[in-house]
Amino acid sequence: MSGKRSGAQARRGAAHGPLPLALDIERVLGVAARQPVRAEFRFDPESPSAVCVEFLVEGGPRASWRIGRDLLRQGLSSMSGLGSVRMWPSSAGERAAAWLQLASGDMAALFELPAPPLAAWLDRTYRLVPAGSEFTGVDWDAAVRGGG
Repeated sequence: MSGKRSGAQARRGAAHGPLPLALDIERVLGVAARQPVRAEFRFDPESPSAVCVEFLVEGGPRASWRIGRDLLRQGLSSMSGLGSVRMWPSSAGERAAAWLQLASGDMAALFELPAPPLAAWLDRTYRLVPAGSEFTGVDWDAAVRGGG
């Protein structure tokens, strides 16, 4: 038995990723109307291509979305995503921010996010699982057979 571990095995032995990131963001309801929302971002090194984001509205329901990690990173600097998830940098105001639009069926929500803490957190996820290595160690034959 070799002392070397595959990329997936090495990730399993690593810490469970950076601490979750909790951000106070705003849901844009109209030109002058906004709703405060808490967004909790989670990264799992065993499923590194996506980030789980849970949106918490005080007194309201929780909503969870899985968003591509690359989509989030690209959306901090340019338009990113298609269809139900889109993100792009804000050019208005003095603070660095990004817009995140989520759509499902005939419902859509637009959020404004502070960009610097999200960028720093994403950088930590990429140090843990570098871009391009997300599928290193995947047994594609087993995956196709439904065994993993």
